[in-house]
Amino acid sequence: MIHINRYWEDLSVLQVNRETPRAHYIPYADAGSAKSGKRARSPFYQTLNGSWKFQYHRSVREVEEAFYEESADVSAWDELIVPSCWQVNGYDQLQYTNINYPFPCDPPYVPDNNPAGLYVREFNVSGHWDKKDKYIVFEGVNSCFYLWVNGKFAGYSQGSRVPAEFNVSSLLREGKNRIAVMVLKWCDGSYLEDQDAWRYTGIFRGVYLLARDSVHVRDVFNKQTFEDGFRKVTLLTELETTGQVAVRAELKDSEGSIVGTDEAAVDGKGTLRFEVTNPVLWNAEKPNLYQLYVHCGNEVLQFPVGFRQITITDGVFQINGQAVKLKGVNRHDSHPELGQTIPLNHMIKDLILMKKHNINTIRTSHYPNDSRFMDLCDEYGFYVIDEADLECHGMGTASEEWDDGNIHLLSQKPEWKASFLDRAIRMVERDKNHPSIVMWSMGNESGYDVNHIAMAEWTKSRDASIPIHYEGAASSQANPDVESLDMLSRMYASVQEIEAYAQDEKQKKPLFLCEYSHAMGNGPGDLKDYWDAIYKYPKLMGGCVWEWCDHGIKTETKDGTPFFAYGGDFGDKPNDGNFCIDGLITPDRKPHTGLLELKKVVAPIRIEAQDLRKGTINVTNLYDFIDLSHLGFYWKVEMDGLVVQQGQLGSIEAAPHGHQIATIPYNLPETSTGTYLLTLSCWLKEQTSWAEAGYEITFEQFVLPVQQVKESGDSLRQMFPLQAYQEGDILTIEGFDFCHSFDLYSGMIQKISKQGVNMLQAPAQLTIWRAPTDNDMHLKERWMNAGYDRTAMKTYSCEWTEIDGTSVEIKSDFSLGGDSRFTILHGEAIWRVDGTGEISVKLQVKVGEKQVYLPRFGLQLMMPQGMEEVEYLGFGPHESYIDKRQSVKKGRYLMTVDEMFEDYIMPQENGSRYGTEWAIVSNEQGMGIKFSSPEDFSLNVGHFTPEDLTRAAHNYELAKRKETTVHLDYKMSGVGSNSCGPELLESYRLNEKEFTFELRLLPVFKEDE
Repeated sequence: MIHINRYWEDLSVLQVNRETPRAHYIPYADAGSAKSGKRARSPFYQTLNGSWKFQYHRSVREVEEAFYEESADVSAWDELIVPSCWQVNGYDQLQYTNINYPFPCDPPYVPDNNPAGLYVREFNVSGHWDKKDKYIVFEGVNSCFYLWVNGKFAGYSQGSRVPAEFNVSSLLREGKNRIAVMVLKWCDGSYLEDQDAWRYTGIFRGVYLLARDSVHVRDVFNKQTFEDGFRKVTLLTELETTGQVAVRAELKDSEGSIVGTDEAAVDGKGTLRFEVTNPVLWNAEKPNLYQLYVHCGNEVLQFPVGFRQITITDGVFQINGQAVKLKGVNRHDSHPELGQTIPLNHMIKDLILMKKHNINTIRTSHYPNDSRFMDLCDEYGFYVIDEADLECHGMGTASEEWDDGNIHLLSQKPEWKASFLDRAIRMVERDKNHPSIVMWSMGNESGYDVNHIAMAEWTKSRDASIPIHYEGAASSQANPDVESLDMLSRMYASVQEIEAYAQDEKQKKPLFLCEYSHAMGNGPGDLKDYWDAIYKYPKLMGGCVWEWCDHGIKTETKDGTPFFAYGGDFGDKPNDGNFCIDGLITPDRKPHTGLLELKKVVAPIRIEAQDLRKGTINVTNLYDFIDLSHLGFYWKVEMDGLVVQQGQLGSIEAAPHGHQIATIPYNLPETSTGTYLLTLSCWLKEQTSWAEAGYEITFEQFVLPVQQVKESGDSLRQMFPLQAYQEGDILTIEGFDFCHSFDLYSGMIQKISKQGVNMLQAPAQLTIWRAPTDNDMHLKERWMNAGYDRTAMKTYSCEWTEIDGTSVEIKSDFSLGGDSRFTILHGEAIWRVDGTGEISVKLQVKVGEKQVYLPRFGLQLMMPQGMEEVEYLGFGPHESYIDKRQSVKKGRYLMTVDEMFEDYIMPQENGSRYGTEWAIVSNEQGMGIKFSSPEDFSLNVGHFTPEDLTRAAHNYELAKRKETTVHLDYKMSGVGSNSCGPELLESYRLNEKEFTFELRLLPVFKEDE
């Protein structure tokens, strides 16, 4: 085994020879290059990214001492791209675990079989760097590493997701050099890096060299103070230098004009001062950036400056004096192929998607993101909660059951204080100049005690301008000293709980939901309820949905079928299954319908009806800093899904938090046989950095006040004669162009046909089961225990009567029950077939008083192969549920069965259309069945049954049926966010003990209608 100091288990050693942390920057030779932000344009920068020699060992004890020597022969080693993660390159074990440590909990000790990765790289150093100080910077290495340069030990560092910088001037030479790095999978710091994520290892962020003047500016801290409101700002640039040097600087506005200059002779510490009158402020909606250029010797350092002020006044979170709601998401570093190595364009893609969906806040869960990501947040305009790389969640589960006391242990122990502090200090020092940062977070799910308090107090002493967040202090067993925390933070508090907090006058701090509305699978289903409360109460400052993306790993089955893998798919133990598949977007960045729902719920425009008869509406601007002049407003009036009038509104320029009354010049009839619907769409007038002109920001719909009258043709429907005859248990009903049959033994229709075209593949059946969603995970067992997943229908009686030769009525009494359980519900069904071939059914249902609420109740039909076209009047174009329907528009839609399907990585209930008025499922020639009801119903059409979806653990396991399954539901319970959030609200449950459901089924040839 290699003979080195075992720093990886020594709490007294967090680093050896590592430079004191500083603000992030790259030195350039001139202002033009610095402005570009392109690192390669600096003669003082040299990347070490690229191909390295690599050797993996299952244990550090296998490492031979000679590997880092200059003479070591590594020619037979593997090639590995840096930056990258071992596990996605075939080394070590891919493993996903949420809370539990992947090794025995014995802090600060880690397993003796501690995997090690050896890296070796040869590179050249230019002679132009001879008189320069030379530094090597590792932006991120998980979990700890030893560094050798030209065979000499250069340093050690741990703390995975913040930079480690070493002065290697004495070790480098002109020409060829060799660097060797040993990375260990685990160290004592791994106890503080127990985040809910795949456990990746390696040099996963960039590595580069910097050449510096022998005396240079080492650190810059830009501080700002405002006077006379926001009419004047003073920028104080605190400098730290490595010796006595002349420094000059210039501050330029966004147009490149100089607005201030200063210079000073600095020896160690110094300050530059700039005063700007009537500054253009920075905010997420209009992220105006000034640029500060600091000149020192041959170097130019560039820093974006966003003038903004963050305050909390009377319990209200404010930016630039304006109350702001944080409409956020939690974002992990996650790439489906690269793991936690995130390319720049991938970061940009995330941010553009967020902008397009009205998100203004990012919590960097649960560690500082790549420094380039922070630059992008400044530029695109996001409020960032910058979170320390600290989570020790597994301490709470290290006992047999959850122990809330244990999770606080590391924060209580003085020997861990330096480790805790190190993570706050390195984050703050790196990111302190970013205007996008509006909160410092002291980590996540790590208990709360004196070590956290030390972190917060140091942070406040270093930068009092930014408030401090930490949710763990809300624990009942946490240290009660929360003086250094500026808001109360909660995870997954219910709507009722946050409303109670907002109404409690004793609570003086704002409330921030650092995690809420768990977006796992088909969800979340409670966004509107949260945001109704957040907008209502000033003390509620908003929150961040958990979470941004599914963490699936792109892989394939043995036969080459691609899929996204989750915990356990690689034989990893322990694992937490598909709990990492809990995002608003897929791993390859395709929005789930939950993201569309969030976009609508947090939209920056609210449109309310004032007098719809006169066409007047009230438009409220929910932007905090910009008016609405950048938006266009298009309107249309539809009658039963067909456009009858349309146009554009004139200028709407409501000020931030203001409103404007607008009149829409439509003309309405007094009566109509159809429903009149008004749709307003708000879209961008001009292209932005994140969306094209015409992109829709939000919309709103209103049913217009037109009295509905019945069509006169309805009275003719009973005039056609029919014939009915019974053979055994089968009742056949024939008309002019149809033939239907009922099974009187089962009490169900078994055949529907028109002109000889069969519309049913199997007898209809009543059903209450849906494939459990991820958010049903805590309810699934109760449903199954009650027998909901295995119901059988019992028919007690079934009789039929012919009425006047023009209709037939079939009446049955039935129940549904599951094996080994009491009957779930009883009901009466009255079926009627008239001379047009229309089948109507009226179901009167009584559910057992002690039964848990139903997943759904409705009629399931299996239609033959070829029934691939779905036309309906209802909400679309994507799925909707009683609690997840803000993002859909009422309209007339024509789709295929495949287009009705939402493809979740873990198969589950999907694709339902809430609020359907009528639907036709047919073949491409229009031959099918029209479904309607006196009341809107829930429609689901697909090529999978609920049982198919329930059995499958991955979407590739689904075998698409040729037949088409149609569900016509009285109601379906909502989807909620109970996988991690609160229980489904009562109002969204199918919990009625008695109800009536009516349906009409009419075989049609659409082209003849």
